[in-house]
Amino acid sequence: DVIAGFLYAILILVVFHPVVDLIDNFNLTYQYAPLIIIRLGAAFGMTAVEKVEEQLARLRIARRSAGEEPAYLLDMDLSRAAQAGNSHSVAVSCSNKSIRVYDRETLSFLREFSSRPAALSGVRFAHTCDSAVFSACSDGTVKCWDVRLATQKPVQVFSGYPSNVFISFDISCSDLIVCAGTEKVEEDTFLVFWDARGITDCASSAKEPLGVYSESHNDDITKICFHPIEPNLVVSGSTDGLVNVFDINKDNEDDALISTCNSDSSVSFIGWSGKDYKQVYCLTHDEGFCWWDMAQLDTDEPITLLRVLDVRESIGAENHSLHYLVGGLYHEKAEKLFLIGGTSTGNIHLISCGTTGLSLVGTLCGGHSATVRSFCWNLADESLLTGGEDAQLLLWKPGAVERSLTKKASLKIASSVQKRVRVHNSSLKSRKK
Repeated sequence: DVIAGFLYAILILVVFHPVVDLIDNFNLTYQYAPLIIIRLGAAFGMTAVEKVEEQLARLRIARRSAGEEPAYLLDMDLSRAAQAGNSHSVAVSCSNKSIRVYDRETLSFLREFSSRPAALSGVRFAHTCDSAVFSACSDGTVKCWDVRLATQKPVQVFSGYPSNVFISFDISCSDLIVCAGTEKVEEDTFLVFWDARGITDCASSAKEPLGVYSESHNDDITKICFHPIEPNLVVSGSTDGLVNVFDINKDNEDDALISTCNSDSSVSFIGWSGKDYKQVYCLTHDEGFCWWDMAQLDTDEPITLLRVLDVRESIGAENHSLHYLVGGLYHEKAEKLFLIGGTSTGNIHLISCGTTGLSLVGTLCGGHSATVRSFCWNLADESLLTGGEDAQLLLWKPGAVERSLTKKASLKIASSVQKRVRVHNSSLKSRKK
């Protein structure tokens, strides 16, 4: 009986033998071999992680758009509608002190907002309002623009204190709180907080801060990231090497500080990962990687999941050189953390993170011609947006065929914004394990 033999073959295959041995041992003709392999693939198919890694490796350019004028594309964010798969907007923060808004699917240019003479740091859409986009400014404000309006005037201005120069910010997942981090001025560095309610009312009056945290960092606060699902949790990173996790529902800064982790270097990127986002990770300006598990804070287990001093050495396989790291993305469906890095010639490396180490998933070539500075992952359609020093915005999709008629020439330019590389061998110890 062919069917009985087939089922028995699968059982023996799983426990004892390779497929070829099965075919020989059970006198199955080789015409059944493809059938066996296909059925096995269905029964013992790729894991969710393997599927995601395959999709990442299959990313191809679907569209590209060059900037209205040459500028580095430093940061980007998708509107929530775009993340849900609807074709809405992507906002890009540029080195020419502007925010450009594009159609997420066609990459057609929609609008531009200028903060001149102040420089911009970061760009974020509100979570509950697709038309509101924010950016921190070096003039000591966080500005909110309405992408539906042609006016250059922000609809809301969150004002800091006179000496504040903001270089990082984020908005909570509930859109209730805005937080911005400052450069160090004399001996002061601040996390400044505002009540963000009312952004959808287009109120033009400036908002004053709710308060500040001033004791937890002693150098420039380079990154701030609110928890994706718990609006009271926020993590901050600094050139002092510290990564601090706060519960802002607490009454004071000392009680709010849940954990301090030491990266021993200058922090360039931070994010949340893991099931229910109980993990925190950071990248450093000298291309290091640190990964901690906050769920272990109240246990005897170590909180450090992985520490790599120089990812370039870990991933630097032959013909796959890595020059820098851009950031990280956590894939919820696969429950897997990935890093994005690249080369000065525009190649993009996709790196898988595990507690035993890092591994290269794939390399995206033929897109950018210079360093990639920003990206945004869209879980809804498994697509990736990237922006770089060649002033190009690229949309990558699994198995895509580029629809642009011609490839844009390189627009590599001299940047007015130089990457901060300040490495500190901090001797400060973690306040918790």
